Amino acid sequence: MYFWFQIPLVVEKALPIHLQEVIFSSSNPNISRQISSLEKGGKIRKIAPRIYTSNFTDSEEDITKRNIFTILGKLYPGALLSHRSAIEFKPTSKGHIFATYTYTKKITLPGVTLRFLEGPAPIDGDTLFSGGLYVSQRERAFLENLQVSRKPGPESKTLALPELEEKLEQIVRVNGEDALNQFRDKAREIAEKLDMRKEFEKLDRLISALLTTHPSKILTSPVAMARAFGTPYDPVRIKLFETLFLALNQREFKNYPDINLDPPSFKNFAFFEAYFSNYIEGTVFELEEAKDIINTERPLPHRNEDSHDILGTYKLVGNKKEMTIVPNSAEELINILSYRHQVLLSARPDKKPGQFKDKNNRAGNTHFVDYKLVRGTLIKGFEYYNVLNNPFAKATYIMFLISEIHPFLDGNGRIARVMMNAELVKAGQTRIMVPTVYRDDYLGALRRLTRQSDPEVYIRMLQRAQNFCAMLESKSIDLIEQQLERSNAFKEHDEARLIF
Repeated sequence: MYFWFQIPLVVEKALPIHLQEVIFSSSNPNISRQISSLEKGGKIRKIAPRIYTSNFTDSEEDITKRNIFTILGKLYPGALLSHRSAIEFKPTSKGHIFATYTYTKKITLPGVTLRFLEGPAPIDGDTLFSGGLYVSQRERAFLENLQVSRKPGPESKTLALPELEEKLEQIVRVNGEDALNQFRDKAREIAEKLDMRKEFEKLDRLISALLTTHPSKILTSPVAMARAFGTPYDPVRIKLFETLFLALNQREFKNYPDINLDPPSFKNFAFFEAYFSNYIEGTVFELEEAKDIINTERPLPHRNEDSHDILGTYKLVGNKKEMTIVPNSAEELINILSYRHQVLLSARPDKKPGQFKDKNNRAGNTHFVDYKLVRGTLIKGFEYYNVLNNPFAKATYIMFLISEIHPFLDGNGRIARVMMNAELVKAGQTRIMVPTVYRDDYLGALRRLTRQSDPEVYIRMLQRAQNFCAMLESKSIDLIEQQLERSNAFKEHDEARLIF
């Protein structure tokens, strides 16, 4: 597989001819005769003026695209990859590559159209890229992309304004406001040197709007506008939420009416829901210990914080009135998350119960949403939740939304599962517990969605869990415990499989 950002190797004369994919004509008579002889002998073929290849397998278009930067550097030394090409490093969808050179001209090659624009030569800071080809430094490239373009879309030398705004927003999102200010300072110097003051004025207005030092009406990109209005969000996560939303919105889900709605049954189910939810997070108790904690509402003396975690979870999921509360707006979502987290982690002041995280967190190789983007990502992600109608779809979506954003320092998984089951209780549908034996299926499905943008395994995993839970009867604590025991629910994943 070839990637546009790979730089093809510069072929040395000493290499055998069959290893030289692109060969260039020469004014040297000896080399010219050799090329002519090789072509007549069927060892190479001509694919464009002054360009030959020893590759008889691939198409002329593929060979040209793969070696376009080598071709530019060899045939047009001193050319500067510029405008949108200096940012994209690949031809547009129409096959156009833009470069600043000593003249304006359009040259058609197989699969690629070279668009030369007369303009200033490379300056200090522009990078030597391949052979004699240079590339505009980032600040210069942005100024070039703010020039007026008479052709729209893929034939335009410039990127669309929303794309530029999103790239500027990414600078401040990843490296902070100082980095964007430094970018502006350097662009100002280049603009003076290249007489691009009008372009710099446009750039300065965009950056000022992003940093909320000037009115933000000039911005057009949603992610840039969100930052200007004080609610920046993580666009990568929003794309992931969109993927899950589309998968959920395009199908029907079976109804599983909850058979455990009378007060004793509701609370008995809630006990195991709380027990397993804490077990997933590593808060492990013997079953009888957990029963004593819930029945007496007294923590174990030697495990005060862990005991309160179970109590806090049960206090939420065992309260039927509380579990019918679901958000009707993004602000309600934030408020519900805050007070539920406060209940859940009331015994852990170091985890700042009820407050969003003030530093970044991770699980293994998974980095969750930056703490500065939590509020904005919740608000933006809520938009998809609000469109869903099916209770299972809403439950599945909101659980992943909270889990993926990880808005708190601790307790995120438990809060996510509370939010999930609140959707189901509100609709009179069977709640979902994740028994110990199913823990790895649960976590693996979450990871697959996060890392591979594949929602199917995640959706099927929760469907199976709900199907299992729909068969549980919790008229008494002993009855549901026996059913869970027969299903291998209390065993580890490497000891058994969930059966029902």
